[in-house]
Amino acid sequence: MRYISTRGTAPVLTFEEAMLTGLARDGGLYVPEDIPTLSKDEIGAMTGQSYEEIAYTVMRPFIGDTFGDDQFRKLIAKAYAGFGHAARAPLVQLAPNHFLLELFHGPTLAFKDFAMQIIGQMFQAALSRSGNRVTIVGATSGDTGSAAIEAFRGLDAVDVFILYPHGRVSEVQRRQMTTPTESNVHAIAVDGDFDDCQAAVKDMFNDFAFREEVSLAGVNSINWGRVLAQVVYYFSSAVSLGAPGREVSYTVPTGNFGDIFAGYIAKRMGLPIKDLVVATNQNDILHRTLETGAYTKEGVLPSISPSMDIQVSSNFERALFDGYDRNGAAVASQMEDLKSGGFKISQGAYQTLKDTYKSGRASEDETSAAISTYIKAHGELLCPHSAVGVHVAEGHLGTTTMVTLATAHPAKFPAAVEAATGIHPPLPPRMADLYERDERVTRVANDLAAIQTIIRDGIA
Repeated sequence: MRYISTRGTAPVLTFEEAMLTGLARDGGLYVPEDIPTLSKDEIGAMTGQSYEEIAYTVMRPFIGDTFGDDQFRKLIAKAYAGFGHAARAPLVQLAPNHFLLELFHGPTLAFKDFAMQIIGQMFQAALSRSGNRVTIVGATSGDTGSAAIEAFRGLDAVDVFILYPHGRVSEVQRRQMTTPTESNVHAIAVDGDFDDCQAAVKDMFNDFAFREEVSLAGVNSINWGRVLAQVVYYFSSAVSLGAPGREVSYTVPTGNFGDIFAGYIAKRMGLPIKDLVVATNQNDILHRTLETGAYTKEGVLPSISPSMDIQVSSNFERALFDGYDRNGAAVASQMEDLKSGGFKISQGAYQTLKDTYKSGRASEDETSAAISTYIKAHGELLCPHSAVGVHVAEGHLGTTTMVTLATAHPAKFPAAVEAATGIHPPLPPRMADLYERDERVTRVANDLAAIQTIIRDGIA
């Protein structure tokens, strides 16, 4: 299995190289050269299997000879052993033809745990074998950072630095990043928004001298391994609902496009997915792009669903790459135009995207109303991101079963949930003392050189 860049000029890599590299040297994102497919019989055989068994079947074709079969099974088992539900990603029925996929039973109560826990295991195994050490730098709008710190804390071969926008994540998200005591993990609060944090990470990857100096690696959703791990729960949920003999649709609350792109990969692999619906909050650049064909930045407004407060959606580049029939030069040109504020997608590529994805948005009031309605009518307490998802899903319900992804536990966003319902969602018992733990964080201006200095000092 070989991996190529969405911008067409970076070296072709193996799975292990692509995983450890993160961002390609031409600024692009790595994707598989070919998408493996599973037969109906192979998909049908997943019925009744454990999440771990399904993960092995789905991910194995993508990893080449990076890990042996037995080793890979052990890495998967270790990755999901700490989840708080035996099914890992259970389904809850909301209505006759609408289900919620609960993705918040991992260590940090968010869907990012599904990818980050297995990425942590794969990184450690690969680096232990080579004797190398890397510095992971990531940007987060809230959930990626806490999941990364949880996955890599205390590991021998990795230093982790997570950039998050100061004052723009929930208190639970912040404390999950700032309270771990292990010396190899670091939380950095940047005076700016998520896009500023993400831009700093990309600038560091494109500063090749710094990249080599600190052995830079990335675990944002720019990392293909992250996307691959998220493909699994599309398969586990679809077979529970009758696949491959029955089509399923998905609504995905998303800001950085990685989670919905994982659904697209599942569909390409042979899973019978009818619709993939992109759900956005008031920062609706993805919805506007799919409605108009123009990707135009308009600034980020803080919201009650902060993990979606994004204007530069990294994984959309992977969607563009396939929309442009894998023409790296065309994608590189569009990404260059984005630096000036936006770009217009060609008619052919736009039609491909329209044929692949549907979309919708939820305002702040609609998000709060959905939280209130679903606890009263369905007995389901939703986080604001999941509420965005169910609101948008309601506009796309039909004869095909719809699954909405519940991306985080409501206790991660207690203020928004309590404002909508009067209920203060408690943290699970294993995290009950989170508010009592000491915090450790470095605040910094939105200045690349200052951030790089913090990283150099942190690994010294």
